[in-house]
Amino acid sequence: MTVIEHDHSLPDIHPIDMVETLAEQSAWEFDRVGENQIAMAIEGAWRTYSLTLAWSNCDDMLRLVCTLELKPGEDRVAEFHALLNRINDRIWGGSFSHWDEEGLLAFRYGLSLAGGAEATPEQIEAIVHNALGLSERFYPAFQMVCWGGSTAEEACKMAIDAAYGTA
Repeated sequence: MTVIEHDHSLPDIHPIDMVETLAEQSAWEFDRVGENQIAMAIEGAWRTYSLTLAWSNCDDMLRLVCTLELKPGEDRVAEFHALLNRINDRIWGGSFSHWDEEGLLAFRYGLSLAGGAEATPEQIEAIVHNALGLSERFYPAFQMVCWGGSTAEEACKMAIDAAYGTA
């Protein structure tokens, strides 16, 4: 069950309106940047994540970008990229990218709504929670490679596959 309430008998709701409703109901900080974009700050277990969702009419695409500051030392860049490749091989929807100039790690996902498809509240909630879940799951591995001196293989083995409860 989703936290976004939506009466399916009503006309379709703009995807960004659904994201705003999710943010309000989840008590997340957000800024409606414009009609087609929203930015949020969501506190995770490891850090605060910045999420931006934007709607593109010409592409019929809802794009999600979840970012966090991460700039590996020059001596760790090759191992960091090896870890990115290993992690992206494990993910079915979306991928991580490193934006070196900005010093950001970004998780990106695009929800195609081509052909007049409408986003559902369940889809909106799922893509937001997926981005947060994957960021939380792999953040320790990124830390291990960037500052712990671990290899990509070691860090990937330590990544949490499924967390239940807290320690």
